[in-house]
Amino acid sequence: MKKRGRIVVVGAGPVGLITALGLSQRGVPVTVIESEPALTHDLRAGSFHPPTLEMMQPLGVTQRMLELGIKVPRWQIRDRRDGVIVEWDLGLLADETPYPHRLHLEQHRLTPIALELLRKFPSAEVLFSTSFVAATQAPDGVTATVAGPDGERTIACDYLVGADGGRSAVRKSLGVGFEGFTWPERFLVVSTTCDLKPYGFTENAYIADPDEWVAIFKMPHSGPPGLWRVVFPTDPNVPEEDVLAEPFCRRLVDGFLPERGDYEMPYRSCYKVHQRVAGRFRIGRIVLAGDAAHVNNPLGALGLNSGIHDAVNLYPKLAGVWAGEADASLLDVYERQRRQVTVEFIQEQSVRNKRLLEERDPKIRKERLEEVRRIAADPVAAKKFLMASSMIASVRRAAEIA
Repeated sequence: MKKRGRIVVVGAGPVGLITALGLSQRGVPVTVIESEPALTHDLRAGSFHPPTLEMMQPLGVTQRMLELGIKVPRWQIRDRRDGVIVEWDLGLLADETPYPHRLHLEQHRLTPIALELLRKFPSAEVLFSTSFVAATQAPDGVTATVAGPDGERTIACDYLVGADGGRSAVRKSLGVGFEGFTWPERFLVVSTTCDLKPYGFTENAYIADPDEWVAIFKMPHSGPPGLWRVVFPTDPNVPEEDVLAEPFCRRLVDGFLPERGDYEMPYRSCYKVHQRVAGRFRIGRIVLAGDAAHVNNPLGALGLNSGIHDAVNLYPKLAGVWAGEADASLLDVYERQRRQVTVEFIQEQSVRNKRLLEERDPKIRKERLEEVRRIAADPVAAKKFLMASSMIASVRRAAEIA
């Protein structure tokens, strides 16, 4: 009988670390490689849905997050001119989940929790400043070539997981297509000390406007009072340095407030946004997860959550295959479940969220906002909406796919 070896996970972001932690808890020796010298300080994602919190609870992650994060039981859809269209109450999901709320916590505060827990396992190792170069497959394993501070070397492993982001070197090495498109505008993220609660905003809100929609998230930062993270679309023809300049950012923040405020803006960043799905999530002994497999716009907070859903779907299956308790075809089930839900739900929902906020045709715009009001006024329809927007429905749908 062949001696079982390690599993290599490429990428020490949330998806890679949750995958590695889940495998380690099941007795699988894991090596995580990360090209950066340390965990990254990503300012984009940070809103976690109920099923994501449920999934990470057995790993010991969720309780730590709850101690640090902000619970968000209500969120709004607003119109720049007409104000609040709907304020959704996640308490409607109290009989469906032990976490009837969103949780806001910066992504860069989740990864240290996962890394600390992972390092408690003697069979787990994390190699920073180490890049994936290539991989070759054989019937009984994978040989990964990596480049670290001492040059290139190879790591023999049973399976390899590519969780190395949208520019995934693992995906590219497999020759897997990444079909989809890139949105024309850049997204600008401004973190501000301006307290939006006195203006009537919930800790998560979306403001529809045909020219300048806004997405709002309150983040804990280093503790009370926290920071408000505000996202805007920007003209791709305006130079990035102009977009990030304080006067430009201050004009945007002041633009949706009833009065000019006195506040600081400690963080500003902008980035391009893509809607893409890999043609395959698995080829032989190499599997893709998270942004390496799919990317989408951030409206609705579906990206990071769906990546963690990939990880939690994958690691029990992969551990069973590794241990010889399940056939390798179980990894095809992972691919079918996660890819189908990504296409049917994550991509469609995130595009629909953006279209709602930016619709320019006054008639269509009015119809869509009225539809949202009608849904909110019907308790059955409202719960169905929240089941979908909170990703409970997509997780249950994935479980139905054989």
